[in-house]
Amino acid sequence: MAHQVPDDGTLLPLMEEFYTIQGEGYNTGKAAYFIRLGGCDVGCHWCDVKESWDAEMHPLTHSDTIVQNALRFPSKAVVITGGEPLIYNLDYLTQNLQAQGIKTFIETSGAYPLSGNWDWICLSPKKFKASIQQVADAANELKVIIFNKSDFAFAEHHAKLVGPNCKLYLQPEWSKNKEMTPLIVDYVMANPQWEISLQTHKYLNIP
Repeated sequence: MAHQVPDDGTLLPLMEEFYTIQGEGYNTGKAAYFIRLGGCDVGCHWCDVKESWDAEMHPLTHSDTIVQNALRFPSKAVVITGGEPLIYNLDYLTQNLQAQGIKTFIETSGAYPLSGNWDWICLSPKKFKASIQQVADAANELKVIIFNKSDFAFAEHHAKLVGPNCKLYLQPEWSKNKEMTPLIVDYVMANPQWEISLQTHKYLNIP
């Protein structure tokens, strides 16, 4: 039987949840509770969590249960990721997390309209499905994955869409790390409005 995710976001397809250290972008190095929702139609060929794509594979879980699970850990910061989490209405989940004093962070491709209440929005746009301006306007952080040289132009295009206070990051795609990192270093030195993001959790061998 197909999932029937309620429009009010009280039930969500939960792939996994775990306590770890944020490995990427502006909040690198900070403890956070990660909530990974199933379901994505963006379809990046280099995605390292392809098992998240099919929402049917992941049990519908009450948002109240997710909040209670997050409260068991000392860090009062939650990162909601996917998949593509904005497929779902995240108002209920984020309101209840924030009511418990937990800060809410999201990582999204920006391909769907923004829902939820957020302390930090990381926009990581993908070529396979365009992001929408509403998410770009709200983004605190733009994180562009560099898989090949053409991605630098893609990054500059999106930098024009976000606000003037949005942090700008270039991150090498993990499988192309050795090839792309030197190019990113050179690019950031020539264009210092950008910063480098590395997947430090992979170097640390943690989730």
